[in-house]
Amino acid sequence: MRSWQLGPRQPTLVTDQFTDADCKLVVDDRADVHINSHDGRFYLGWFPTGRPGTDREGWKIAVTGTAQAPGYHVSFDTETPAQVVAAAVAAVLAASRPR
Repeated sequence: MRSWQLGPRQPTLVTDQFTDADCKLVVDDRADVHINSHDGRFYLGWFPTGRPGTDREGWKIAVTGTAQAPGYHVSFDTETPAQVVAAAVAAVLAASRPR
């Protein structure tokens, strides 16, 4: 038998992976958090009460493609544990390279 982690917990496990040197963080009037890389190719959105127009989308990770390769995006709902999202973000960041 296992005990499974449920609930969003600590979103700072995700957002603390970014620094001002790499990204810009904006908190909007709904208290949603938006993190963009300075080159504009990476985006992370955290929507604590759900992204407007979606069915409880709580997290959005997107990487813009290039002329040679398409981009991608990943979404998690509002109840996804932050550790799961943090692991996905860490994998995306580990696969990136400075130019």
